[in-house]
Amino acid sequence: MSSVLTTTSVPDQDRVAYWNDAVNRTLVPVAVTPHGDGLFDARIVTNRLGYLQVSTMEADAERVSRTPALIARSSEALVAVGVQISGTATFIQDGRRAEVGEGDLVVCDRSRPYSFDYPQRFATHVFQLPRRMLGVPDSDIRQVTGHAIGTRSGFGAVLLPFLASLAASPDAYPPAVADRLAGNVVDLFATLITERAHPSGTDAEDTARSHLLLRVRDHINRNLSDPDLSPESIARAHRISIRYLHRLFEGEGTTVGRLIQKRRLEECGRELARRGRTAPTVSAVAQRWGFVNPAHFSRAFRAAYGVSPREWRNLRTLQDDVALSPVGRPVPSSMVADRPRADLAPSRG
Repeated sequence: MSSVLTTTSVPDQDRVAYWNDAVNRTLVPVAVTPHGDGLFDARIVTNRLGYLQVSTMEADAERVSRTPALIARSSEALVAVGVQISGTATFIQDGRRAEVGEGDLVVCDRSRPYSFDYPQRFATHVFQLPRRMLGVPDSDIRQVTGHAIGTRSGFGAVLLPFLASLAASPDAYPPAVADRLAGNVVDLFATLITERAHPSGTDAEDTARSHLLLRVRDHINRNLSDPDLSPESIARAHRISIRYLHRLFEGEGTTVGRLIQKRRLEECGRELARRGRTAPTVSAVAQRWGFVNPAHFSRAFRAAYGVSPREWRNLRTLQDDVALSPVGRPVPSSMVADRPRADLAPSRG
């Protein structure tokens, strides 16, 4: 549901104070100073798209500034991408000054001081999100602030119509669709930032993809014991579409599902190989690492390593016994014949 804050019904003498409070509560703490002494008119409409906040702001000429003291009042590091709909602005951040025209994009890091000066009435879309969701280095973000990004060609030309359409009706999507859209928007923002930060010698999309891929692999390793770990749950956790998740792994020589199973089998293999007075059962090990069906686990283990989980445990125990026994102790030939090849043993990396 949209939140609409407007000065229309506010008494003339209270409008500036009302607008300062509205912008502070909706976006981040800033100081807003109108140009001139006439009647001030402004309006901001805000919606949520998953964890992405989408606002459209219209106001008379004003100056907006964010100082270190105002930044200290914020609890979370945020980044905003602005789309200038009408009017112009002078944007200053990180020692750079940009003249922003209609259709231009800007990236603003809310955790560092900045200012926007609007010399006449203007309108802008503001997409605001937690900085941590971008998955790009802070150094890349710092390189693109204080610049106006044109949208007549390149990636900006692709991004502008999509953002304009999204801002026009951000509340038109059910929650599940909104979450996926938010993830796709953030992926596009990450690509935009990387492209601008590395204009030559680096494939921007590949760089953004590598950051996200590392996050996905880490998520898989931390959640192997969860039986509900799946491409769907991973995509949901990272606010991306399942289709985009599968695209991430196109050059990895595996799929998301196969990687999950491989890592689970490796952990099961390590645990089954451990010696101990009270070793857990094969089914207990399987369940601990996310396998719900014992029969499926046994088939998958044999397909990967050439022996059943029980045979794997016996073989590793036998190997340990041989290492501890006197030289010359015979080893049953049947066990030697069933010993898994070295290249099939679970890796220790």
